[in-house]
Amino acid sequence: MRAVLLTRHGGPDALEYREDVPDPEPGPGEVRIRVRATALNNTDIWTREGAYGAPDDPVAQHGWRREAFTFPRIQGADVAGEIDAVGAGVSAQRVGERVLVDPMIYDGDERALVVTDYLGSEYDGGFAELVTVPAGNAHAVRGDLDDAELASLPTAGTTAMRMLGRAGLVAGETVLVTGASGGVGSAAVQIAKDRGARVVAVAGEAKHAAIRALGADVVLGRDADLLAALHAQGIDEVDVVADVVAGKAFGDLLRVLAPLGRYVVAGAIAGPLVEADLRTIYLRQLTVVGSSFGTHADFAAVVDAANRGALRPLVAGRYPLAELGRAQADFVAKDFVGKLVVEP
Repeated sequence: MRAVLLTRHGGPDALEYREDVPDPEPGPGEVRIRVRATALNNTDIWTREGAYGAPDDPVAQHGWRREAFTFPRIQGADVAGEIDAVGAGVSAQRVGERVLVDPMIYDGDERALVVTDYLGSEYDGGFAELVTVPAGNAHAVRGDLDDAELASLPTAGTTAMRMLGRAGLVAGETVLVTGASGGVGSAAVQIAKDRGARVVAVAGEAKHAAIRALGADVVLGRDADLLAALHAQGIDEVDVVADVVAGKAFGDLLRVLAPLGRYVVAGAIAGPLVEADLRTIYLRQLTVVGSSFGTHADFAAVVDAANRGALRPLVAGRYPLAELGRAQADFVAKDFVGKLVVEP
């Protein structure tokens, strides 16, 4: 089959496009999927670069689980396609089923997420023509979303669903979403609206119209003075901040929270090392919550939202498999709204 192999940590030249990779065969309890689309994620880039490591780590470069990474690896966690073969113990009636793949490969409760296997990281993923996954991770889908739109959902949508669930967002509350033009942020805007919340989104000026079209009630500029910008909109404070940016804005994000407000973080695009006045946290009795990948239940909720039409991802670009390197370069540039997708 055709596939792109990550051969080492490094730049785009660490990616090797090949047309002679052996076809994977489904093992017991697995299905094989003919890949129609696979979306890009920050994890693809950071793993390729070895960027999860810290200077004082014994292994300076590694994957998201903070352990040595195995090469070569086919990356690509977010897969849409159809089942073309099944392993022992799986009904042959599933052949031909259109599916979306839950990329979290684990058993047990949500604590298992901390050490979950992730498709495209611990298992070969979807930057290929074929991929095998446990049968339970392949969810049948319906509705009018095309394959590229479906592939935009798994990591971004499930991460957003997990964030808002961890923060306990309910109808009638106000949530501020940073990075609203990205995959996680744009999904969070739609999921929050589906929950009946008021949404304040933060994004670059050129992307405001697209974010409003997703349902955001208020859109603020990325470099805005948050307190002043909120007051100008008649908003004194917010109940929840859903953050994937962090960096120098961290302190301001805490300050816009109402007493007993909740801050939930699932990314640090602007930098992982932050400063804050702890008095803001304890005097206002704020809750600070870490979140990352979603559970199997979160993924099922994303599929349900997509099937109901409540979650419609934005596909900003489509690339052939052989141009994965170019797709990743465009992804890093961040000059788009939504997701970039490879179509083998």
